Amino acid sequence: MDWVTCAYSAACTGVASRPSGFCLAHLDPEPLAAALGELAPGRLLDLRGTTITSDLLSRVLEATGRRPGRTRLDRARFTGDVRLSGVTFTGDVSLDGARFDRLASFFGARFEGNVSLAGVRFTRELSFHGVTARGHVSLDRAVMSRDALFSQAVFGHGLSCERARFDGYATFDGARLGDGAAFRGARFGRTLSFRKVSGHAGFEAAHFAADAYLSATGRLTAARARADGLLDVTVTRCGVDLRQVEVKGPTTVRLTDAQADLEGAVLHGPATVTGRGRSVLTSLRQVDAASLELFGLDLSACRFAGLTHPSGVRVKECTFALTPRGVRVSLRWPMLRWFSRRRALADEGTVHGRSGPDDPGASPDRLAALYAGLRPTDSATSADFAFAAMEMRRQAGHGWWLSVSWLLCGYGMRMGRAAAWFALVMALMAAAVAWNSTPHAAQRPDLVPGPALHR
Repeated sequence: MDWVTCAYSAACTGVASRPSGFCLAHLDPEPLAAALGELAPGRLLDLRGTTITSDLLSRVLEATGRRPGRTRLDRARFTGDVRLSGVTFTGDVSLDGARFDRLASFFGARFEGNVSLAGVRFTRELSFHGVTARGHVSLDRAVMSRDALFSQAVFGHGLSCERARFDGYATFDGARLGDGAAFRGARFGRTLSFRKVSGHAGFEAAHFAADAYLSATGRLTAARARADGLLDVTVTRCGVDLRQVEVKGPTTVRLTDAQADLEGAVLHGPATVTGRGRSVLTSLRQVDAASLELFGLDLSACRFAGLTHPSGVRVKECTFALTPRGVRVSLRWPMLRWFSRRRALADEGTVHGRSGPDDPGASPDRLAALYAGLRPTDSATSADFAFAAMEMRRQAGHGWWLSVSWLLCGYGMRMGRAAAWFALVMALMAAAVAWNSTPHAAQRPDLVPGPALHR
């Protein structure tokens, strides 16, 4: 401790007041009244390490006109209910390492500066409902043993809850995060409600032991997070990062004019990703999901390489990349190739060298398995994927007959090509017949008639 402690006993860590050398908790009535008389609105309030009862807290706030200035309450212990309704802290507030034995209600309080609650332990309920903090608020490594309410709170310069522990129900519904919120490494023991939050938030490596509902108007990150229950994510006009997330229960992701990345995610329960407007899914690489439904998404740039269970993916009303069409001449057989436009996975572009460096996860064999396993609901996309699966097998060198089938009839799925070959053969046969017709035959010497024989 970096302050002079109370002379009452070695066990008391309260900051000593002058000239008595005792903390406010151990002052006699007359010296206590004198010490409180020195307090004034807007001036420093220093109660570090002090044990504060409900009565002492009430007298201190009354002495400061409920408008204390710079407030130092590090390692203070609050033994009674704390209610700060109507209190305005005009300076920075520090409560690092403090302990609240009973209710801690900051409802209706206003903080003009920064607030530090690092390492605080809340034994009972915590309420930050409706609090306005113009500065930055830190709850890093704080422990909230019961319910924690942060709904409708306003954090002007953001909120930090890194490695914090929320053992009870936690709600941030309707909060305004200003510069954003950080929950890196936080643990939520019960349901988390993070709905209709304004601003971006990061839940990197967080652990949701129960259901989690996440909804924000800014960028949302839950990379490497773990969810033991349901994970429900809703974002609008922003991005959501769900890379390497692991969810044991159901997963629901709703996008509205938003973008999502699920690369490396492990989804044990049924998962659904739906999109409205211009909603883009950028990656499903290395995703392990036995049941995944994609609806209304732009998948034209989505990578699928390494998808563990392609047969468990159902695609409905989604858009894919389109292959170029036209004629190409090359030195390999067949020298003349023609291509029709079809729907394709973005990974196929790396195989053909049309976009970026080669991707080791997008080999023809693996792409063939992806095309064969994916299950689009519309017949046109299903036909294109069936054609693409055969095309990838042909490029992987699985039998000469695939090249013949591609050349003659497009694997039985391009019957116009077969009709063209049939028309070409019929034209050649007609030409042959015409070549051997009567005008040519009349020029053959053996068929010219000789003079008539006379009897």
